Amino acid sequence: MTAAAQTSHRRVLFASLVGTSVEFYDFYIYSTAAALVFGDLFFPKASPTAQQMLAYATAGVAFVARPVGGLFFGHFGDRIGRKSTLVASLLTMGLSTLLVAFLPTYAGAGYLAPLALCLLRFGQGFGLGGEWSGAALLAVEHAPPGWRARYGIVPQLGAPVGFIAANGLFLLLSTQLSPVQFHDWGWRIPFAFSVVMVGIGLWIRLSLTETPEFAAALAEAPPPRVPLAEVIGRHGGILVAGTVATIACFLLYYLSTVFVLGYGTKTLHYSMAEMLVVELIAITCMAASILASGWLADRKFDERAVLMFGCVGSIAAGFALAPMLNAGLGGVLGFLCISQVLMGLVYGPLGAWLPGLFPPRVRYTGASAAFNIAGVLGGGLTPIVAQKLTAMGGLAYVGYYASGAAALSLIALLMVRARK
Repeated sequence: MTAAAQTSHRRVLFASLVGTSVEFYDFYIYSTAAALVFGDLFFPKASPTAQQMLAYATAGVAFVARPVGGLFFGHFGDRIGRKSTLVASLLTMGLSTLLVAFLPTYAGAGYLAPLALCLLRFGQGFGLGGEWSGAALLAVEHAPPGWRARYGIVPQLGAPVGFIAANGLFLLLSTQLSPVQFHDWGWRIPFAFSVVMVGIGLWIRLSLTETPEFAAALAEAPPPRVPLAEVIGRHGGILVAGTVATIACFLLYYLSTVFVLGYGTKTLHYSMAEMLVVELIAITCMAASILASGWLADRKFDERAVLMFGCVGSIAAGFALAPMLNAGLGGVLGFLCISQVLMGLVYGPLGAWLPGLFPPRVRYTGASAAFNIAGVLGGGLTPIVAQKLTAMGGLAYVGYYASGAAALSLIALLMVRARK
């Protein structure tokens, strides 16, 4: 590879990392605020469980929006290109996040407050629906032979980078502000700060060119008029299998971050700072695991094999959830570290494996649909279901729920292979 090509590839990888980091930062600050303060701020006084479930429900709105956004941006990503679509998705996400900082609460606006919150959360999900697949395609469609999985993990690293930025800022605020100050106005700061990160992401992405594989697909044949129709008509079985195979990563992640954060502060009565610290420690395990998964997939096994190994470990982790979370703060940290290592194995290789299931002409649409539908099934419903299961039967049932989802993903992985 020439020096010019190496510079171009570094710029592409940096663009895919920065973009997903910004998107996931925006997404996670909402999830963190929902776990900590949104229930009390945006909903009428009720039982703490009811308020918390309503806050999680608004977080779940984004997962409903993600498939809609994925199909919308996927359509244009397969017809007009990756670059313009990625810029539009980033703008949509960034504007929605910024406006949350200026929302009135239920005390000031009544039911208009949660309605506006849900609308902006929908905008976040709509933008993120087009983000992940575009960033993954940007990386893997530039990958040289033998480097596809390692290029594919770069946008995946945006998840821990965005999480560390989001929760790190919340942790800083928790140490500098009193609980009353944080509750009254401090939670708004991370949402307002997102405008800086979005500006950086836009500056990087506006300098990009189209991917070689997309350009080659256009040269070979005109783009499909309706990419979704082609995905369903010609690749419907692959779409279903790819969706189910992706559920495990969403469920494991949102269980170990959003649900455990809320459970640790509201039920186990750890301080917000204590829970944010253990979450930040655990997320570094996820980042290391993502890096390892790319190397393993390229050099030792393949993406599918690494994903399967992560699913097997996730099945076992579900049975350890209840005893470890009830074993003190050290047990909470241990469970989170284990779950985030497994998360890296079921998430890192997806950047190369999932797009590889579809041909370049409908790859954006196919990968977006599978990834974002799995987000609804595995991520959007998980905090709500976990909260309900805990109230009904205890933490053990939450663990069984997680193990069952991982088993379904493992079965789907056994049934499908990537395109050659």
